[in-house]
Amino acid sequence: MAELKIFAGNASRALAAAIAKTVGSRLGDVHVGRFADGETEVKIRENVRGTDCFVIQSTCPPVNEHVMELLILIDALSRASAYRITAVIPYYGYGRQDRKAEPRVPITAKLVANLLTAAGADRILSMDLHAGQIQGFFDIPVDHLYATPVFLEYFKQKRLEDVVVVAPDAGGVERARAFAKRMGSDLAITDKRRPRPNEAVVMRIIGDVKGKTAVILDDLIDTGGTLVKVAAALKKKGAIRILAACSHGVLSSDAGSRIHASGLEEMIITDSIPLTGVGGGQKKNLSKVRVLSIAKLLGEAILRIHREQSVSELFV
Repeated sequence: MAELKIFAGNASRALAAAIAKTVGSRLGDVHVGRFADGETEVKIRENVRGTDCFVIQSTCPPVNEHVMELLILIDALSRASAYRITAVIPYYGYGRQDRKAEPRVPITAKLVANLLTAAGADRILSMDLHAGQIQGFFDIPVDHLYATPVFLEYFKQKRLEDVVVVAPDAGGVERARAFAKRMGSDLAITDKRRPRPNEAVVMRIIGDVKGKTAVILDDLIDTGGTLVKVAAALKKKGAIRILAACSHGVLSSDAGSRIHASGLEEMIITDSIPLTGVGGGQKKNLSKVRVLSIAKLLGEAILRIHREQSVSELFV
């Protein structure tokens, strides 16, 4: 069996180190920097010939820089004769541009998939893609993980009573229904309209939430506008406690302040995206935000891929 090696770009170094510890390995020696003109500079500082390489990099802000780092890392490993290269992308940026929602717009999620394949990736490992069909944008194998086990364990420890899982929009119904089934709880759906990007209008809540603990489940939180409006609508409908769980905490703009000032009791996210701004500064007003680690989940998936075992058994 080929030796397993784990490498990381600048976007996910802390998560990658935790994953490496989980699988009993270490981070590969790689330099990822910048030339004087801003171009990405990559150098693999150890032998990778014939090895099974996993490159861990979320394509989070600054998105374009992290996408280029990932592509160049893959290219460097390919040219260094790695046996197999798996791009581990906990958060797949550009995932929301997955269709032509209006005339004369790109399908950028497909473009990024093409770029990853062209760079030399042999397979993809990602978590909670914004749309399931993104898996079909690749002509290489894709292992799609869910943060559900991490959230389930956390909520079971909290021993919540009379829970209703809330889908924040029609697109999230399938995800929320599956989670509600695992939680043994009821389901509610938000009827939402989005007149323009990053702006949502909550029309009504479909389902009984009065006197219950509402858990809003979504794949990501960006500006926080939708989440805050859903929370307000739930409060108006009589929910006594409101929590939210989102796999990817993009938390752009003043999302932290919105969450802090909202009716949300707690906002649970994973460490698929580090809680730092573009300049490396910590995001503000995160007292209601709790971060759960996905290192163990990703580490187990990496070991299963390396050993040619089933990944889907993680979610049985």
